[in-house]
Amino acid sequence: MNLNKVFIIGRVAADPEVRSTQSGQQVATIRVATNRVWNDRQSGQKQEQVEFHSIVAWGSLAGICEKYLKKGQLVMFEGRLQTRSWQGQDGVKRFRTEIVAENMQLGPKAAGFSAPAQSPSLTNNETRTTNNEEIPVIEPDAPISQPLSKEANSDIEEAEIDLKDIPF
Repeated sequence: MNLNKVFIIGRVAADPEVRSTQSGQQVATIRVATNRVWNDRQSGQKQEQVEFHSIVAWGSLAGICEKYLKKGQLVMFEGRLQTRSWQGQDGVKRFRTEIVAENMQLGPKAAGFSAPAQSPSLTNNETRTTNNEEIPVIEPDAPISQPLSKEANSDIEEAEIDLKDIPF
């Protein structure tokens, strides 16, 4: 079995670039920055490395990215890796690895962002409608909620998991 699945959570590095193909289909290119922080073993100094990712969204998801995403906003993309190649004007073969977006979820609203009121989790393959429903957003500094007490869970029956029931 093979799997090509990518999850990226980071900040939008620049406003999305949206264009249309000759057939009229929208395509958006989004740059997302992620970072890795660690302490250097020798010096003990805090180190940080930033990585930039190219995300490509097609069709209605491209239009949604154009409408809702702004530079600096936290976003999550789910998709697959794809490498393209082409011949440059200098005759050298060039390669680019991108993430082809299949799903997108907006992060919490930050001060100064004026995105539209609704911010649903959006999918390229389906259209979702919202009727002014409250959409849960994970706040980065929110405390971890405590599990329910035994009394509150009395209606929920806990069953043991049998290893032979696991399909792999």
